[in-house]
Amino acid sequence: MSSFDFDYALGLAPILLKYLDVTLWMASSSLIIALTIAVVLALVLTFRPKGLTALSELFISFFRGTPLLVQLFLLYYGLPQLFPALKSMTAFQAAVIGLSLHFSAYMAETIRAAILSVDKSQLEAALSTGMTPLQGMRRIVLPQAARIAIPGLMNSFIDLLKSTSLAFTLGVAEIMAKAQMEAASSFRFFESYLVLALVYWLLVLLFTALQKMAEQRMNEAY
Repeated sequence: MSSFDFDYALGLAPILLKYLDVTLWMASSSLIIALTIAVVLALVLTFRPKGLTALSELFISFFRGTPLLVQLFLLYYGLPQLFPALKSMTAFQAAVIGLSLHFSAYMAETIRAAILSVDKSQLEAALSTGMTPLQGMRRIVLPQAARIAIPGLMNSFIDLLKSTSLAFTLGVAEIMAKAQMEAASSFRFFESYLVLALVYWLLVLLFTALQKMAEQRMNEAY
């Protein structure tokens, strides 16, 4: 029982891959929501409107300053005590919301830094042509900032992808949960978690390759 069972590990891989769609759907949904929130937060912190700036800074401080697992538990187990309507929220929905809020705080700082790195004269030139500040930001500044932000945003996405493994603590049946069930039933813990690690590693290598392709295309465009 102590020796490595290659056949078991080989047979486990397709079993885990059947649950990969849950992990990818969770990660992609969270990414879209997180990016949307992050852009809004970054714009608020850039233009600093009264009232919204303090709320944005508080949001970022809380979600960057507390552990993701605590946030997931607070969202799924804690909030329904105060708001009974949230009891209908599924574990998958709670995981997506928690991941989105958590990583939007990190992505907002990445996007804000990218916006600030674009020369101010770019926005001033846009304003001189009659564009509003938001139009100049959307048409001129943000496309340039996106190229600068890609490495940082991809790092956040990779972290988000790996953090979907915490969703099993809420009862979501994804690859981490399945690997844990297989390990517990077979007592092949090393093989089960090694195969799981390799799946995550291959996913990260794939998205890293896509990142390099995106960077190359954007560098050619600008």
